This record gives sequence, C-alpha cells and structure tokens, in this order.
Amino acid sequence: MSELFEGVLRPYDERRRAELVAAYMAVEHAAEPVSEVRFAALREPALRRTVEEMLALSGRTLVRSEQTRWISGYRDEVASELAGDPECVPPVRERAVLTLVLIHSVAIPRAAGLLEDDSWLSPHPTPVDELRRRTQLPVGELEASLRRLRLAGLVSQVKAGSDDAGGFVPGPQFHRLTGAARRRLQEELILAAGPDSPLAAAIRARRRGREREQGENT
Repeated sequence: MSELFEGVLRPYDERRRAELVAAYMAVEHAAEPVSEVRFAALREPALRRTVEEMLALSGRTLVRSEQTRWISGYRDEVASELAGDPECVPPVRERAVLTLVLIHSVAIPRAAGLLEDDSWLSPHPTPVDELRRRTQLPVGELEASLRRLRLAGLVSQVKAGSDDAGGFVPGPQFHRLTGAARRRLQEELILAAGPDSPLAAAIRARRRGREREQGENT
C-alpha cells in the first residue's frame, strides 16, 4: 500500500502520513460512516483532499454522511463500468428480492413521509412473510437469496421491537452510494414500482433527452 500512495504522501511528514493512512483505512473498511472528529485527515479540508486522491487511485471517492461523517464508495464513472460487467451484477433473483426490500422498507415509508428523500437506510423492516407473499420464488431460494444479499452487505436483518419478528432493511453498502448513485437508484425504484405512472414516464423522457444530447455531442 505504501508504494501505491508514495507519490501522494511524499510531501507529508511521518505523523501526517500516519493520519492520512488511518483515515483511508477507516473509510474503506468501516461498516458505517466514520466521524471526522476521530480523524484529523477527515476534519481538515486540505488533508481530506489528499484522502480523496488516495481513494481515486483505486476508483474510489469520499461520500459525506450527516455533514460530519464519511465513508468511501466507487466513483460514478467506475460504478457505471462495473454495472456493465456481468461478474459484478447480482443474479436476477437477488435483484428482485432486493427491490422488494427497497420498496417496502424505503419507497412506501418515504411516500408516507416517514423517511427523508435522500435516505436509503430505513428503520422499517420488510417482514419475511411479506417477501414470501410478493415473490414467486420457492421459500428455499428466497432464503438463499437473502443470505447472499446479507453477506454482500446489501440487506440487514433487524427486529423492529422485542415482540416483533422484524425483517429486512437495506444494508450498510447503501452508505457508500454517491449523491448521483442515490438519485439513479431512486429513479430505478420508481420505474420498478410504478412503470405506468406519470413520474416513470417523465423519467424515461428525461433519459431519452439525455441520450439524444449525448449522441449529438459525439
């Protein structure tokens, strides 16, 4: 790792180097966004830009959470490339189960005013019984898909209360979405949940307009 970052870290003394590496390791490996109070390299804008440079060497970037908390995620152009690689995309059954979790844990509570528009994490778990009712997957395949999604950090299993069986919510990987990625996901969820709605039609029209503009500029 030191060789990879040598060019970026060269201007700094040993103490600053240690602070930069500590911040880098924290945002790359923490399950939850880390507070900048704990890391000088996240508190100070100049050092934070250096952390960004370190992350950029592997296609990553800093993602802000709650103003003073940070985590890393893929840069938008890198995420777009990875999304086109079949090896990086979950199988269709797992995507279908994840979509159900997002609809029932995020989209429906957001429509009821229970979640902020920009949030993809939720305290409203989707019950397993709801998932069984809404999918045609056999129970064994549903459970296997949920298990793989948990291992990937895409869903988490929680309890809503001491007497509640709980269910599934979006997992910690959703912390790592950039602002643009969160907006794209919101559009995809609208298209999946209400493909015939006026909002879905507006999204499709806007995307066609962007594609025409890109075609004219190439």
